[in-house]
Amino acid sequence: MTTEKSNSATISEDTFGIMNNSTKINRYTLKNEKGMEVCIMTYGGIITSLKVPNKNNVIEDVVLGFDSLEAYTNPKYTKNCPFFGALIGRYGNRIAKGKFSLDGEEFKLATNNGPNHLHGGVKGFDKVVWTVTKTKSDNRSASLVLTYLSKDLEEGYPGNLNTKVTYTLNNDNVLEVDYEATTDKKTIVNLTQHSYFNLSGDYSKPILDHEVTINADKFIPIDATLIPTGELEDVTNTPFDFRMAKTVGKDIEVDNVQLKRGFGYDHCWVLNNQNQGMRLAATAYEPISGRLLEVFSDEPGIQFYTSNFLNGTLPSKQGETYGHRTGFCLETQHYPDSPNQKDFPSVILNPGETYHTKTTFKFSTK
Repeated sequence: MTTEKSNSATISEDTFGIMNNSTKINRYTLKNEKGMEVCIMTYGGIITSLKVPNKNNVIEDVVLGFDSLEAYTNPKYTKNCPFFGALIGRYGNRIAKGKFSLDGEEFKLATNNGPNHLHGGVKGFDKVVWTVTKTKSDNRSASLVLTYLSKDLEEGYPGNLNTKVTYTLNNDNVLEVDYEATTDKKTIVNLTQHSYFNLSGDYSKPILDHEVTINADKFIPIDATLIPTGELEDVTNTPFDFRMAKTVGKDIEVDNVQLKRGFGYDHCWVLNNQNQGMRLAATAYEPISGRLLEVFSDEPGIQFYTSNFLNGTLPSKQGETYGHRTGFCLETQHYPDSPNQKDFPSVILNPGETYHTKTTFKFSTK
């Protein structure tokens, strides 16, 4: 293992595994002066672990994932599409019937989620090997810069898309994810990070006791195939009202057609104050550990997912399995199916433009 160090923040590198008998997959560990650390591998840009202190300063891993590269690439595990910790692209979330049009030309994508396209296709950004172009550490932060060229018509998307994602961990226990992309043809893009959190640090415990807030007055209802209906629905007097903190489990089993369609929460919320740029989007608090996660973003939406499809078949990092609802995702993004929904904010990227968005995950205790 090699370590680059300057004062208090460090970044180190080791080999996580070998793919296809030849491709070395490296893992980078960013660590700050408070002992928080995040491990990221070049396969999928995946966060394999994220260790943060609890209220007693006990440092534990709070994201779901696997212990080995083999597990991340094993078709037996990936067929259920957990996307643990991965970078998602070109398009996060669902596109109806795997197709969209630009300037009258129709583009067809893989339908890898029943009748719909999900998270970039059969081999999205979560399954490619990213290139590390820069590592940096100084007295307050450590950064890792990953790049990937998605070639024209890869997974059906037009344009050569040059993508850069920068992970930065600072001494305030903040993990920043900064996304950039450029294209040589008109295209669509919607990138996100797909970590599953369990702030207890104990993956055998469901996340139903976590107290969540989402800064949104509306959410996006879905049809029976999990595609947006095109409406924006007020959260008032619905199980989707998280404007004041409430436990995940409080309303998740309520008799509600939207919860039945998602098998729980698997919806995009319309974040408030979209003209303000970076702002608080959501929080999650686990009372026993005292850990508090605050998510800040400049995106218009956030997908809150309560791991409704985990069923005890995937091995956990603690020697057990990941049971039903043992993790939650807060995926900052544009709305699902935006290319086919004329009233949703645009996800089009033109040549000469730069796609740029940022999300930060701030950890503390109370």
